[in-house]
Amino acid sequence: MFDQFLKKAAELLKKGEPFVTASVVRFQAPISGKPGDKAIIFADGKMWGWIGGGCAQPVVIKEALRALADGRPRLVRISPNAAPDEGIVDYTMTCHSGGALDIYIEPVLPKPHILILGRSPIAQTLARLGRTIQYKISVAAPDADSEQFPDVDDFQTELDLQRFTVAPETFIVVSTQGEGDEEALERALKTDATYVAFVASKTKARKVFDYLTEAGIPTERVSQLRAPAGLDIHAASPEEIAASILAEIIQVRGSRTRCAEPLAKTTPPVPSMEAKDPVCGMTVNVSTAKHTFAHQGNTIYFCCAACKQAFERQPERYLTTTPS
Repeated sequence: MFDQFLKKAAELLKKGEPFVTASVVRFQAPISGKPGDKAIIFADGKMWGWIGGGCAQPVVIKEALRALADGRPRLVRISPNAAPDEGIVDYTMTCHSGGALDIYIEPVLPKPHILILGRSPIAQTLARLGRTIQYKISVAAPDADSEQFPDVDDFQTELDLQRFTVAPETFIVVSTQGEGDEEALERALKTDATYVAFVASKTKARKVFDYLTEAGIPTERVSQLRAPAGLDIHAASPEEIAASILAEIIQVRGSRTRCAEPLAKTTPPVPSMEAKDPVCGMTVNVSTAKHTFAHQGNTIYFCCAACKQAFERQPERYLTTTPS
């Protein structure tokens, strides 16, 4: 199982996909999860592996998605008598079997990815600076020499962006500086990247904006293009301009993280609706619930067959009381 866990994690790392690892570090019988049990939670809320039964999984998925949002690990405790404890996120154990689990949850986020189009001195300097702070650097530069871009992660001499993994979080910088500007920008703006910057003067940028609109790029997408690229720090040399671009990328990344934090603390980006089991009080994922019961035109969701059976026998009892 451990070998399979490492293999799955390696596959996700290679693809540049964010995920979360969950490891059981402590248990109190009776409970199915044991120390060493591990699982991987994907960004869509699906789980691979094993960390315990139905009571533990919804909690782990919820906290895993929070970890993806804020980038911070956490220790989660699920126990019958949950009590505030510094450094531990407490949840009440609602399974009839009882027991307790401590689960360490850690997000694994891909390195920030900068995709540079062009071979200009600014492009070369940006590649070096990005590598210095451990970013993933990809370069697509016609007529470029690999010696101009040593130690980058990916290098090609064609503007074929389909050969790269371009996610919304990818930062694309077009620094062609007169060598196929329009083609490079068209291709960059047709990707899912939310950050696309163009190294050019304001006058050049206005002309290119008009060209892109006439070429059929949606006006809304063209308006998202950052030009001139970089923070306005009165940069002059290629080194200063590259530093201003990298500073802007760092600033954009930081603002995204801060925007995610309030969401993570209040309503995590769960992939589906949730319902409460009226018998035991456990949170149930509506989209994956196996035990349901139609009652007076409403669908009731349960964590297990035993809870459903108890409800069927005395529905009035559970609809008029709040499970502890």
